Amino acid sequence: MLGPGIRGESTMATLAMPQPRQERRSDDNFFLTMAFVMAGVLIAGFGLTLGMGRSTFSRPPIVHAHAIVFMGWMVIYVLQNWFATKGPIALHRRLGWLAMGWLALMLYLGTAVTVMNVRAGTVPFVFQPLHFLVFDPLSLIGCIALIGAGVSVRANTGWHRRLNYCGMALLVGPGVGRLLPMPLLIPWAYQSAFACIVSLPVIGMIADWRRDGRVHPAWWWGLGGILATGVLTDIISFSPIGLALYQAVTIGTPGAAVAPLAFPPSPLG
Repeated sequence: MLGPGIRGESTMATLAMPQPRQERRSDDNFFLTMAFVMAGVLIAGFGLTLGMGRSTFSRPPIVHAHAIVFMGWMVIYVLQNWFATKGPIALHRRLGWLAMGWLALMLYLGTAVTVMNVRAGTVPFVFQPLHFLVFDPLSLIGCIALIGAGVSVRANTGWHRRLNYCGMALLVGPGVGRLLPMPLLIPWAYQSAFACIVSLPVIGMIADWRRDGRVHPAWWWGLGGILATGVLTDIISFSPIGLALYQAVTIGTPGAAVAPLAFPPSPLG
């Protein structure tokens, strides 16, 4: 069960009862606007990185595949919100099943690129290598879990779109991190970007409260999923399990010579 129903209704009844059309319409502008906002953050973040020469087209093919697939997901997410709002709803449903397969591809490529950087000893200097090894894949797993939960309750639009939104929020971190002055935020660079992610469902809660005078319970579950991802990341990273994982991944590579929980030297001097 996902939580207690509204006004004393049971959880099962709440999830089974479709969201009234009037209430769905009141949500439409918010979710479509925020889809464009999150896409804009990602485009701005990665565009800034490319424009400043911190990324080049000479990277290995898997990095380009990673970029194409992740940007493709951004397009899918915006289209899903557009179709759900403007129609046709049939395209929204069909694209939803493609989206789940797309997420699996993202998990593979995201993990592969993370491992490649850790093994090569080229983790961005604003992150601890072991922490980087854990939080990138776990963010994707958390995203898939939240979106999967959203798909499972798709008959209830209120729950469906809020859980999907929270899953997408976990993917905005890399874009946010490229816009923040991360070198100045060491040793709290990751935590600063994560706080920006947490702010996204909080914005949704505020929008609900201002519009309806209440906060939809799906936000609490979505926010809880995001926070659980962050807590689990730290538990694994700063435990013997994390250290064993790092050693297993980097054995026989340049990354093995890098201290797992030390920040790499800054190229800025």
